[in-house]
Amino acid sequence: MQPKNQRRLLILCSVGILLLIPLIAMQFTNEVRWTFTDFMIAGILLLGLGSLIELIILNVQNRNYKVLFYILLLVAFLLLWVELSVGIFDSPLAGR
Repeated sequence: MQPKNQRRLLILCSVGILLLIPLIAMQFTNEVRWTFTDFMIAGILLLGLGSLIELIILNVQNRNYKVLFYILLLVAFLLLWVELSVGIFDSPLAGR
């Protein structure tokens, strides 16, 4: 298997494993209540993050720029995730 395909498989498996965490937690507690839509949005966000990381790996050669792009991407991802979950910025995206 080519390294590019291995990376894509790793991204897909990682997203699947991360989505299993709330699914399993829902079986043991009522504190976690995700709907199908929550799983879809989380999956899209995680797959998008993984795809953008792969683009950075393939297209950016300078190590300093790679680190900068990783940090910017992670910050943007976390801000979007938090806004969707609790609405810290009180935008129309807020999950309230």
